[in-house]
Amino acid sequence: MNFWRYYLFASTVFSVVIFVVLYNSRLSLPKSYGKLNSSSERYFQIHACNYALEDKSSFLWEKTLPSPVGSVPCKDYLTQNHYITSPLSEEEAAFPLAYVMVIHKDFDTFERLFRAVYMPHNVYCVHVDEKATAHFKKSVWQLLSCFQNAFLASKAEPVVYAGISRLQADLNCLEDLRASEVPWKYAINTCGQDFPLKTNREIVQHLKGFKGKNITPGVLPPDHAIGRTKYVHREHLSKGGSFVKNTYILKTSPPHQLTIYFGTAYVALTREFVNFVFQDQRAIDLLHWSKDTYSPDEHFWVTLNRIPDCLLPMPQLHPGEFSCKFF
Repeated sequence: MNFWRYYLFASTVFSVVIFVVLYNSRLSLPKSYGKLNSSSERYFQIHACNYALEDKSSFLWEKTLPSPVGSVPCKDYLTQNHYITSPLSEEEAAFPLAYVMVIHKDFDTFERLFRAVYMPHNVYCVHVDEKATAHFKKSVWQLLSCFQNAFLASKAEPVVYAGISRLQADLNCLEDLRASEVPWKYAINTCGQDFPLKTNREIVQHLKGFKGKNITPGVLPPDHAIGRTKYVHREHLSKGGSFVKNTYILKTSPPHQLTIYFGTAYVALTREFVNFVFQDQRAIDLLHWSKDTYSPDEHFWVTLNRIPDCLLPMPQLHPGEFSCKFF
């Protein structure tokens, strides 16, 4: 009786040991992983594919994006991180986009955003907050230096949240993009913490559906927003932080009797409309009037895009040019 009791106990222990050994062997990394270091992720990726083909387990626990970019040559960086280096369709190639990207921190987050929206036929202007750290600025410069169709804004602003400097950062990039030889159809502005939910082709197809109209959703001023343009606001910069302060000094009425609308600060603008923003006197005057308002990027685009007579030619423009083509 004792013999069978000991036999049953030994069998149970042996079965448990075998189970644990087999389970751990399935979780262990392949031996080739021990050969890796931070600069040889491509080596592991190749072997990971081999393990997958052989129906073996393989795990990639390290980051897939090496950072900073300067640690590897640009050619290797683009290859290792699977950047798209040629248009994926004729439809996309015939409809290039321009991106305005205003950033100030979290390089890794921006790096992933840039990779997600990058296409070789598009063009990208990146505005780095003048207040950003030297290390962040260098990392962004190293990244963009790998691409002929991406560049830093020619002028950087010390951006204050909800201040005129935030709108000016977008405008600085848009002015640079106007000079681009890339025949972009729409300009899309983003912040560093954005991430796309659609592919480039899906974005193109969505924009084509608007048939040359801007995307600037907005409404007449809600009660909580009236004070943003009713009173004078001032940007304040200091070592302790930056902010916009309400002085409670009444502002003058908007120029040209414009009706102020409020909406999103993130928009999609046609190239014709971007030219209108820099050329039309109403747009120029509205920008000047908006310099001491709160969060002017939330009313500037949507207000200009709703000027009722924007199809009329303006005398200060060249013959044949119009102040606003679509709204």
